[in-house]
Amino acid sequence: MSEPRVDKPPRWSLDSVFKGFDDPAYAAAKTRLGALASGYLAHLALAEGAAGSAAGTGAAGKAQAAPIAGGYPAWLKKALALEEEIATVSRTLGSYCAAIYTTNTADARAMAEINSVEEISLPLAKASVLFANALAAREAETRSLAAADPEVGRFAFRLEDALFWQKKQLSPAEEDLAADLARSGADAWGRLQEQLTSGADCLWDEASGERKTLVELRTLAFDPDRAVREKAFRKELETCRAIELPVAACINGIKGANHTMNTRRTWEADLDKATAQGRLSKKALDALIGAMEEALPQWRRYLKAKAKLMGLPALSFFDLFAPVGSDFPSYTWLEVERAVVSNFDSFSKRLGDFARKAFSEGWIDAEPRQGKVGGAYCTDMPMVKETRVLCNFDGSFNTVTTVAHELGHAFHAEVLKDESPLHQDYPMTLAETASIFAETIVFHSVLDKATEEQKLGLLETHLQDGCQILVDILSRFYFERSVFETRGKAEVPAAELCEKMLAAQKATYGDGLSSEGYHPYMWLVKPHYYNYGLDFYNFPYAFGQLFGMALYARFEKEGKGFAETYEALLRETGRMDAVALTARAGFDIEDPAFWRGGISLFVRDIGAFEKIVEEKTK
Repeated sequence: MSEPRVDKPPRWSLDSVFKGFDDPAYAAAKTRLGALASGYLAHLALAEGAAGSAAGTGAAGKAQAAPIAGGYPAWLKKALALEEEIATVSRTLGSYCAAIYTTNTADARAMAEINSVEEISLPLAKASVLFANALAAREAETRSLAAADPEVGRFAFRLEDALFWQKKQLSPAEEDLAADLARSGADAWGRLQEQLTSGADCLWDEASGERKTLVELRTLAFDPDRAVREKAFRKELETCRAIELPVAACINGIKGANHTMNTRRTWEADLDKATAQGRLSKKALDALIGAMEEALPQWRRYLKAKAKLMGLPALSFFDLFAPVGSDFPSYTWLEVERAVVSNFDSFSKRLGDFARKAFSEGWIDAEPRQGKVGGAYCTDMPMVKETRVLCNFDGSFNTVTTVAHELGHAFHAEVLKDESPLHQDYPMTLAETASIFAETIVFHSVLDKATEEQKLGLLETHLQDGCQILVDILSRFYFERSVFETRGKAEVPAAELCEKMLAAQKATYGDGLSSEGYHPYMWLVKPHYYNYGLDFYNFPYAFGQLFGMALYARFEKEGKGFAETYEALLRETGRMDAVALTARAGFDIEDPAFWRGGISLFVRDIGAFEKIVEEKTK
């Protein structure tokens, strides 16, 4: 019999994955990963001589391919089978270690285990290069096999993807060295940023001696009391200033390493690699960014209307998340659960049942605490076909939408859990679609049941989120592009990073914020800049927001029958690029009109919000 549910933000349970680092099953998984890595390299060696010693920038594709004992078809099928098992074990180990570390960045054992798993996985970087080289050496035969043999054909997209990236890789020895150096270089810089920002705190109240962490200060941005928000903002800037030098070193280390590797791998621009990682065409990205830029004046209308509603001449950064409207309650944790589950039920029974399982089986860590990273994320454990969600509960409606957002990611993994592990790898652009869609379901369901006064607050929350995704994200895009332009020549000091961030915010928010109302340290607190090998983790949110809204519009027209179509789309996210997948849903994302269509829904809501504000401020 299960224990009664306690109405407080939970810590997750990882016992169904492993029962700790000393669990024999955990040790066995690490041993298995090592054996798989060695076995895969040995298998690839059968084709290595055939591919020749040349590698990188497509050179391997011109080598003469010698016969492989047992034949190339059998060799390729075994290589793909090994890749599938490696993906399952390595992703589970990596996710498990990260789950423990991110809830306690002071856990030395967790960091040691992350390093250990990375060390075991090192041969896989070289293996990836060798595999791509073997395919390139037999490019015509590989495509012929994919067309004629169903067992190989189901991996056609994976093979074409490998052939594409083979033209952007270095030699096996160089890629092996780069992966090894990243462990003590760029990856370590990323972990340092997590430690610094999760552990940083300041004195909040002199009388009581109360201290607040940087994560807790950022949460107070949602407080209804403007004096509290402003105090938290000033304390946040003060806390950021205290750690700006080491965190500036972190972002320089990571962006410098990425720029160096991108140049060596012959990318013309750092953004080109990010576009390819998102499985987007340049035309589609240009259309998206252009539409976002066109819409900036509309978002400034919203910001000015909110300022008017609040009786302010202009908003400051610490007003962006200020709640408006009255009679909108805070949430207990059980109320968050009920809101998410019941609203997911309104879309489909499968989605609702999945959310029930996540809540009841301890898949969510929502308790804010010292040493836990800020923000929210979802991670999957494919060995047990489960996911875990991290967030930081604060009782606001934002917690409800955040949990819905992350469970949208988790449901995406649920839909894919029985697919090949090689088809569970989807790009950032499509990853954000499922989360935005789930968040939108909850928002509209709550909006439909709200009182008139609550609707004001909900409408503003919806616009607040849209402003973050389409304005703040654009500022982050501008900032990162500027950092790369400078980082290719020299390190960027903390003061200059702040200047770049302010310039990016002024270019996007414009006169929607007061001239003194910007946040120069957003580069320090946002973890998205600190992932080695993953740059420009900003525009995928805008992509997901607008594509998710387009899918929701279809759901409104088609009703519950759309659930089957939606799940079919999610299943295809690891099998095709973003342009092809969205075309399957009937959209042309290379046409700016598509993106303008999504933004027009926000513009409509901005008009409705302005009308309410005019009525209330007469």
